Amino acid sequence: MNRMEKLPETEFEIMKVVWANEPPITTNIVMEQLGNERQWKAPTAISLMLRLVERGFLRTEKNGKERMYFPLVAREEYLKFETDNFMKQYHENSFLSLVNTLYNGKKLSDSDIKELMEWVKERSD
Repeated sequence: MNRMEKLPETEFEIMKVVWANEPPITTNIVMEQLGNERQWKAPTAISLMLRLVERGFLRTEKNGKERMYFPLVAREEYLKFETDNFMKQYHENSFLSLVNTLYNGKKLSDSDIKELMEWVKERSD
């Protein structure tokens, strides 16, 4: 993939199903794990998956009447991309800004802070 782009929420949800299952993925798998919950019809799931093919996130092959999909982007690769963008956009690449926001918003517990301190200590040794 040349240039990754942010996925809309619905396409990201499909990718989470793709990443959680052993390839190949079919529309039926997506419908079983997500489509019924979202009250999608099969053509909606197919359309979203074809968009992911166009964006370079999935590769598709036809096997008889069934279309199979294979991930081209790993979950970790996409999460790193999203995290990097988030840090740039909202925290000017400052980890301290992120932690301070979480701390001031009461989103960090004492155990979270302890775990973070241990993580920093491990990385600095």
